[in-house]
Amino acid sequence: MNIILLGPPGAGKGTQARILVDERDMVQLSTGDMLRAARTSGTAMGKKVADVMDRGELVTDEIVIGLIREQLEDTSHAGGFIFDGFPRTLAQADALGALLADMGHKLDCVIEMQVDDDALVARITARSTCGNCGEVYNDATKPWPADGKCSNCGGTDQTRRADDNEESLKTRLLAYYKQTSPLIGYYYAKGDLKSVDGLGSMEAVAAAIKGALG
Repeated sequence: MNIILLGPPGAGKGTQARILVDERDMVQLSTGDMLRAARTSGTAMGKKVADVMDRGELVTDEIVIGLIREQLEDTSHAGGFIFDGFPRTLAQADALGALLADMGHKLDCVIEMQVDDDALVARITARSTCGNCGEVYNDATKPWPADGKCSNCGGTDQTRRADDNEESLKTRLLAYYKQTSPLIGYYYAKGDLKSVDGLGSMEAVAAAIKGALG
């Protein structure tokens, strides 16, 4: 099964992707992770990525599609793929659709994680993560353990993103609504879209996604 997780910054896409990876043996394709891995891989594509990033330029859609193609060529992942952070624009959605068709794959479902902006800002400004394993915490709903150690890996590096503040979040939300929200209509018209409440508990959202996927 190949799916896309759609939702604004902080909606919980990464958390839900990890649950799907654990439960369904799926592979999370995060654009940022792929670019970082490619940059240090030493491959021809990796050298191209490093060259673009070293010049301070944005990586083109063509390069990202090339990285995704490399991942799709690995047939060892029977559970399918989760596209996280891509596509972000209608042009990217078209390119991804063409790539999947060219490789004999299909997109099974697009999950839209619906959130309220004010609640989202409150959630994200309270967010922190383990710098070692990426486990997500929240000052109100899942505080960092009192013993100072991550409950998942035992690490002691609690980090907060510099842009997890109200002003930066509103800027990121505006960019999302301008660029990415048109994808909701795009995939709805194709009959691929299913929406879930993204502001429930982690378990409730996971159950809703499970129900949407069938």
